[in-house]
Amino acid sequence: MKQFFRLAAAAAVALSCTVVTVSAEPVMTATDAVRGVKQTREIKPQFRKRVVRLATSEKPGTIIVDTNNKFLYLVEGNNRATRYGIGVGRDGFGWSGVVTVGRMAEWPSWTPPAEMRAREAREGHNLPAVQPGGPDNPLGARAMYLYKGGRDTIFRIHGTNQPWTIGLNMSSGCIRMMNNDVSHLYSRVSVGTKVIVVGPGNKQGNVAFQDKGIDILRTMFGG
Repeated sequence: MKQFFRLAAAAAVALSCTVVTVSAEPVMTATDAVRGVKQTREIKPQFRKRVVRLATSEKPGTIIVDTNNKFLYLVEGNNRATRYGIGVGRDGFGWSGVVTVGRMAEWPSWTPPAEMRAREAREGHNLPAVQPGGPDNPLGARAMYLYKGGRDTIFRIHGTNQPWTIGLNMSSGCIRMMNNDVSHLYSRVSVGTKVIVVGPGNKQGNVAFQDKGIDILRTMFGG
């Protein structure tokens, strides 16, 4: 009988550990990670921050967002740029245009647009009216709010608590970056920065840029 109780107790402990393990899984926020996509902490090497050789006529300080290849470039001049991996809008949510950074925030709160809340509610996901900033916030560590003609476009360049979405089409149109990367970019731009989003619709106009690959010497020795 004592052996039975010992086995039963061991089974109960094992079950409780199983329950804790399941509840500790990363939370899939409804901001737009597509349902059923495998979550992983691994980021493909090409989406790591890199210094690259970039041929473009755009002025230093300009941000170029290449939604097709999932890269964001901060133009530095002398045919150089810092390249970051990004996640972009899923089918039906891609866009293009020339905008500016109209506002910036550290650990921003998140206010889901009414249409997003309605859309997610239809799928059984109830979003908060406002979510305070912090590690669990879908906007991540930093946000740069994109404006056009002095008006908020509702699109942002922001961090993410879903790093496995970098390199994928999974957002509702915002440009998402890893938290370390968005913090690095945030420290190098300011309100008024020009942002060119190259994507569906070709509303970005004529913009020429060519990624010629990693700047090996600068990556190794800096400067």
